[in-house]
Order: sequence, then structure tokens, then C-alpha cells
Amino acid sequence: MPLTTRLAYGILFDKKQESQKGNTMSAFYITTPIYYVNDEPHAGHGYSTIVADTLARYHRLKGNEVFFLTGVDEHGAKIHKAAEKAGLTPQDYCDKIAPTFIKFWKRLNISHDIFMRTTSDMHKRGAQKFLTALYANGDVYKGTYKGYYCLHCERFIPEKELTAEKICPIHKLPLEWLEEDNYFFRLSKYQDRLLAHFRENPDFVYPAARRNELLSVLDSGLEDISISRSSVSWGISLPFDPEHIVYVWIEALMNYMTALGYETDSEQYRTFWPADIHMMGKDITRFHALIWPAMLMAVDLPLPKQIIAHGFLTKDGEALSKTRGIFVDLDADIAKYGLDAFRYYLLREFSFGNDGDYRPARLHARYTADLANDLGNLLNRVLGLVNKNFEGIPAPTTPGEFDDEITAMAQTTVNTLEEHIKAFAFDAALETIWEFVRRINRYVQQTQVWTLARSAETKPRMGTILYNSLEALRFISVLISPFVPDTAEKIQKQIGLSEFDTVAVWGRLPVGLTVSRGEPIFPRVDVKKQKQPQRKETAPPKQKKTKETPSLISFADFQKLDLRVARILSAEPIEGADRLLKLQVDLGTEKRQLVAGIAEHYKPEALVGKQVIVVANLEPATIRGVESHGMILAGSGDAVVLATLDTEMPLGTQVR
Repeated sequence: MPLTTRLAYGILFDKKQESQKGNTMSAFYITTPIYYVNDEPHAGHGYSTIVADTLARYHRLKGNEVFFLTGVDEHGAKIHKAAEKAGLTPQDYCDKIAPTFIKFWKRLNISHDIFMRTTSDMHKRGAQKFLTALYANGDVYKGTYKGYYCLHCERFIPEKELTAEKICPIHKLPLEWLEEDNYFFRLSKYQDRLLAHFRENPDFVYPAARRNELLSVLDSGLEDISISRSSVSWGISLPFDPEHIVYVWIEALMNYMTALGYETDSEQYRTFWPADIHMMGKDITRFHALIWPAMLMAVDLPLPKQIIAHGFLTKDGEALSKTRGIFVDLDADIAKYGLDAFRYYLLREFSFGNDGDYRPARLHARYTADLANDLGNLLNRVLGLVNKNFEGIPAPTTPGEFDDEITAMAQTTVNTLEEHIKAFAFDAALETIWEFVRRINRYVQQTQVWTLARSAETKPRMGTILYNSLEALRFISVLISPFVPDTAEKIQKQIGLSEFDTVAVWGRLPVGLTVSRGEPIFPRVDVKKQKQPQRKETAPPKQKKTKETPSLISFADFQKLDLRVARILSAEPIEGADRLLKLQVDLGTEKRQLVAGIAEHYKPEALVGKQVIVVANLEPATIRGVESHGMILAGSGDAVVLATLDTEMPLGTQVR
């Protein structure tokens, strides 16, 4: 079992202190939506599940007893048609596709506790128990449905949502007209109770934009909904009328309870229900936040505590969809950068709740700047100094300047991280950790630790600085483990850890451990070296032009350039200029305003705090009405990447 899994429980606090307080583990139940098996999974499915996995891992760190559910929805007309197209029975088709999700979650390092299939006997029995209770309550009646249906959503489209073109608002495909006898649930009966629940529990739906959308739906009035299909044969039959199949969305929602053993009222069900978090995309909130709670109210069962809806993962502004041929080449990007870089990019780049446009150039920029430069170089540098100068991890015997600041920041980082996780601000959570990473880089640079090996008198101070740096890396490895678990494990192994202790207390890293400086955890990736697809030639190849030799300059000309280290204090867009950002930078002796053409490659908030190299003696220029006093250096190709330093340097340092 991996180190990060084996030692993942309860290390954000001191286990001994918590035991003395009498604190015990709290149950935490999180679910992803169960995904349709009409096709193999794609990156959009991965985003939902990686977010849920991050939360599950974080709550294990806190010492909670976690149950993490994911799975597949295997019933309905869409599955039946997909099976027919493949020349298979619906069950055989589901048995073929379901394992592709299991394989996908394994590849994404998802730590789920159960993979639920709605074709399982456990789910069927539990769903029929729930439906029997719903029917006995008197909130189910028989009627005739007339209206439009989206096969791809498996959703009845209300009149108020119809467009003149009669197409699905999500899939942009034609709707199907249906007229059939169905059973209905009296959803309208629970409108006032739902509205009261929303108002009494303002955090029930997150983010606020989704909550407001649902409040608007409630204010406009709820209609009773069909809960069965008489024209569909693939699904679970109604226990009170076997001629009808349960509408797929209705029984799918029940999986969150049936997976726990609702049918037998198991101890697991009593421990974990109600769910703490139902995680999903924003397109299915009505089912989860209106229909599902109303059904639970009808049978007098507790409601889930929170419905969390993220935005769409998009490509070129369009939601990922294999139906419409919009997808990300996940295999290529993971092969190029590694799984953790992909996980990091999804969680760091996008503001949770909003749509996020997947751009390989930004993945490359994040990989290079944050992972390879900031974290990878720090680990490599510190381990190299320990290996060269000490037999194992040295003892911290000689405190000095900056040490107290480092230890205080470590605990502040732990506390701030928790605040961001509670707010589902994963980008801010990772930025908080990386502020600590960058501070340790500056600590190594400020103390000039590499110079302290020259004297026996200063070597103990060197050992203390390196111990503190390794202890900081221990903290960092714990804090990043919910986000990038493989990387956390690599750091722990290179530090020499076989067991893991709390990060509530500084100084638990054992002295004397043998460190192992292995291969860089984030090796350099040169996008220019990636193979390009060969093109078939239809005419004799043209003679290649000889590459022009760059014109040479004299050393005296080079000396005219005044290159200085600066820190970005703020960054903001320039109105009407999509590619430009206005930057305020600190050169140590003065502050400057610059204009940089990097808006397509860096978010403004991601630039704040970065050290960059500035051409300080460039003539001022006015660009789009904004004065620019200098220029930052960056490399360009398939992506624009800022020129940065391996370690922090004093502001204003001249670069030669």
C-alpha cells in the first residue's frame, strides 16, 4: 500500500493531544455523480472525480472516517440504444463499459471506497424499497405525459425551457416528442418546504450562482414530474406496477443510499447517511437539489448536507462531450507531464464553480513554473546539500535569522489551507501551499546555506537551515497529498520517511535519516521536441532555406542591458487588450509599471509574488494607453513561459 495511503489518517493534528481531549473520528460521506455508461469516460468525468478525491483525501488527513462513492448509471433508453448499436444486450454492453471507468479512476489515482453499479442486486432491492415507501406515502399517481424529451440527458424538458428550435440546451441536439402513460411524483407539494430549506440553510447549494438559479426555479413554481417510462424496457421495474420501468434519473439518485446498505438499514448506512457532499457538474443540480430532497422529504429521511456544483471543463469555450466530438487528449498530456501535473493543473488553474477552458499551453506553464522550478528544484537542491555535507539529516542545533518566521508560516499555511478547502477554493489552497514553497526557496537563498560548509564554526548553522528546509518539505508533502498524492509520496521517500507524523507540531522530522536524491520529481519537458505528425508529400520537397545565423553583438553592447530581479506586486487586465496585462513590479530600490503580452498564458492572480527578470533601462513606451517602464523576459514557442530564477534573489540584483 502506498505510503500516502497507509499513513493518511489524522496527521493534520497531534494524535496524542486529540486523544487526551477525547476527540473521535467524525464520519464524512462524499459522492460523485454516477456516470452514464453510454460511452467511455473523458476528462470532464475526471474533473468531478478528482475534486471529490481531493476532498476525501483531505478529510482523511483530518482524521475523519471517510466513505467515498463513485460509480455508473446503467439504465435508460440511451443505454438501450447504445447497446443495440453495438450489437449487444444492455447488460453485456454495461459489463463492457463499466470496467473502463474503473480503469480510468485507477489511472487518475482515485481513492474511492465503492464503485457503485445500478445494475447490481443491492441497488435494485434498495431502489424498490424506496419506491414502495414513496408510493405508500400517497405522493405517486398515474397520469399521461405529453412533451419533449432529451435522450442524451435522459430528461423531460419542461415547457418553460423549450426553445423555438426544440433543441436540448445542453447537447444542442433535437428533442424527441413523447406521449405515454406514466406515474408521477407530487413534486409541487414540496415547493414550500424546499424553499424554506434553502433559506434556512444558505450553504445547502454551492456556489451562490447555482443556489440563486435554483431559488429562481422555486419562485417560478414546481410541477409534478414523471417517475416512470412505459415505453422503455431496460431498467428497474416499479414494485407496485411491473409494467412500468423507473425513470432512470429517479432510481439513479437512490444509489447514494443503496450503496450504504439502505435496504437492510445497515450500520454503514446509519453511520454515513446523510451525505456530507454530493459533488456534480452544474447541469444536473435540479435533480440533486430539488427532486432528490423532495423525494427524501416524502419518505421522511434526512437530506444531504451540501450540493456542490462545479463548472464545465471546456475546450475552446465548449463543454467536453464525446457526443459532440469535443474532448481533451488526456493520454498524451498525462504521458508528457505525468498524472500529478494534470491533477495540479485542473485544481490550480480554474476557479471552482466557474467553467474552465483546458489549454495545454497553460498546463505546460504551470508544470514548468510551479512544479519543476518552485517545488522540484527546492527538493533537489536541499537533498544535494545534505548528501554532500552530512551523513543523514542533520540536527537543528544552531537557530538563527528567519527560522522563527519559517516555523510560524508552516502552521499558518496549515490553518489557511483548511479555510480554503472549506470554501472549495482549491486554486487558493494550492497558492497558499506554494507561497510556503517559495518562502523556503527564499530562505535557502537568504541564508546562503551553501557557503556555510567552508568552516567548522558555521557548519552547525548549515545543518539547522537544511533541517528546517527538510521539515518544511515534510509539511509541504503532507499538505499537497490530497491534490498530488504521487508527488507527496516521492518527496517522503527521498527525505527517507517510512512513517509519517503530525504537521500540527514543528520538528517531528527524525534526525539522522538517510536521504536519497533521486531523479527530479518533475523533469524538464521541452514541447519543441515532441514529435510532429508526418505529412504525406504530394510534390517534390522544396529546398530548405538555410537558417539565418543571428546577428552577433559585442560584449560591450550586451553590457548596455540592465537586467534586474524584480517581484510582481499586482497584475490586472487592460481593457480592450486580450493579450496584455498591466503589472506593478518591485525592483528593490523603486517600483515600476510594465505592460506584458502574457494574458493568454497567465492568470493575473497567479503572477503576484513571482520573481522575474526585467529589462530596467528600456525606454518608456505607451501601449494601449498604458505607460510601460521596462520589459519582463519570457521564452515563447508553443507556450509563453516567464524567465525565472532557480532560487529567490534580493530584489534589484543585476543579472549577468
